Amino acid sequence: MENFDRLVEGNPLLAQMREGKEVLWLNPGKTSFEESMIGCELGPKDVEDAEQRLLRFAPLIQKYFPETRRQHGLIESPLVEIGAMKKCINEKYEASLEGRLLLKEDSHLAIAGSVKARGGIYEVLKYTEDLAIKHGLLQPDESYDKLGETDIKHFFGQYAIQVGSTGNLGLSIGIISAVLGYHVIVHMSADARQWKKDLLRSYGVDVREYQGDYGEAVKRGRALSDADPNSYFVDDENSRNLFLGYSVAGKRLQKQLEEMQITIDEEHPLFVYIPCGVGGAPGGISFGLKQVFGDCVHCFFVEPVQAPCMLLGMATGLNSRICVQDIGLSGKTQADGLAVGRPSAFVGGIMKKMLSGEMTVEDSKLYDYMRDLLETEGIFLEPSACAAFQGPVSAGRVQMKQYLAENGLEAKRKQAVHVAWATGGSLVPEEIREEYKRA
Repeated sequence: MENFDRLVEGNPLLAQMREGKEVLWLNPGKTSFEESMIGCELGPKDVEDAEQRLLRFAPLIQKYFPETRRQHGLIESPLVEIGAMKKCINEKYEASLEGRLLLKEDSHLAIAGSVKARGGIYEVLKYTEDLAIKHGLLQPDESYDKLGETDIKHFFGQYAIQVGSTGNLGLSIGIISAVLGYHVIVHMSADARQWKKDLLRSYGVDVREYQGDYGEAVKRGRALSDADPNSYFVDDENSRNLFLGYSVAGKRLQKQLEEMQITIDEEHPLFVYIPCGVGGAPGGISFGLKQVFGDCVHCFFVEPVQAPCMLLGMATGLNSRICVQDIGLSGKTQADGLAVGRPSAFVGGIMKKMLSGEMTVEDSKLYDYMRDLLETEGIFLEPSACAAFQGPVSAGRVQMKQYLAENGLEAKRKQAVHVAWATGGSLVPEEIREEYKRA
């Protein structure tokens, strides 16, 4: 602890973070997209492979989840312009935001109602494909809806899928795994929302609760899974499959922008703000966006002031070798999906040269932004998802102006496109929504 104290005392940013103050950090390690890909263990072929796998599974997804039929079995969310929210942000928070403000509604993704429906469901499908091919249950020319047959579901019932979660990842893994026939165990920290635990149990999922934080749930879940040869553990901290599942969002967003006749190029930069917990979802999405838009996209993560684990890991260069408790923070936040103390070293390594920056947000503002969006656009999001709005609200801050100047973007502010990435909310029960509104 003494070494970390010295580290904080010599760093004004860390000193502010330790005091629980909001900060905005610009990544000094960011390079050109081309340079950032040198030596990177993942590339565009991996993203394309993930997209093709999701297309193969589309018939099965349609079979189990009729709500996906309109999109032919693809799990994708709307992209909408929120001009009234932009006006509110500029008037209420004096943000000086120019250009267009859009909302990417991963809050409304089918099946799990959160961004975790991307990576979580993809990882289970990848494991399912590997298992089915290995045991001769699926031939290359067969439709994947065959995997919904009763005898194959009984076969999957011999296997367990386990995951540690603060909430939304557990929902996505739990729901899809249970429907496919697996025995599912979700290990959840004590601060996970009760309604999420109840929903999982309604699908027959074995939910186990731990008094420690997210890290404790992951540790216990991994140990239990490792002891069972027929168990597969979804590792939110280090999973390449989760990461690639999130990354397909890049091409899909590109298509949606084209359908809206919105151009992204050197003269029309794209700014994306994504809530961040352990780092897998925002990291994967940013990686996918970079593959499509290169240097024209600028990605920022947003974390709670008491749990800025990715920012801490990246700003110190220590990645997962430091946790928020090491500098005196609690790791506790009302943004349950973001209540993570130690970041993913894997994600931190890939984002080291790609990420534009990070910012933190006070819990009270999450509820303010939630009410603002509801009043201006009639859209409900979980408080944790509303962390994304700290990005547009920060448009006028000194550090953001510095970023624009350093990247030759000042003259392009009016042509910029800003996307707040909404990470969850559509499955929140009505009575909980009312609680949030009163908070």
